[in-house]
Amino acid sequence: MEEFGARVARELRAGDVVALNGELGAGKTTFTRGLGQALGVRGAVTSPTFVLARTHPRPAGGAPLVHVDAYRMGNPAELDDLDIDFEGSIVVVEWAAGMLDAVVDEWLEIGIVRPVGGVESEDGVEPRQVTVTGHGHRWADIRLD
Repeated sequence: MEEFGARVARELRAGDVVALNGELGAGKTTFTRGLGQALGVRGAVTSPTFVLARTHPRPAGGAPLVHVDAYRMGNPAELDDLDIDFEGSIVVVEWAAGMLDAVVDEWLEIGIVRPVGGVESEDGVEPRQVTVTGHGHRWADIRLD
């Protein structure tokens, strides 16, 4: 998932929002860690479960990465109440289902499924099924091959 996160990072710019959905342990934070490393953010990317949102600056300049965990949020207004600079940041929202429609107009949605009883590959990596859906004009022609 880190490699896929790094691949997605190459497509991102300030104002972009990535919505991550998947069960516990699917790889949402692992994806975000790879994305953050590829962006060159300062500090370790860890789950923001207890702080709800964590901002990771980029020492080389550029839009910071804002990593949000919406698991305990009841509605989009709670996400909006965080006063995130959506236009000036790259925002990743874990547990994003139903949270973005009222907050932003465009986002890239990534669904991650970790198959139950899946077989690990020779390098110890568990396979994931990933779906990518673009919402809005910005993501109409997205290709992550």
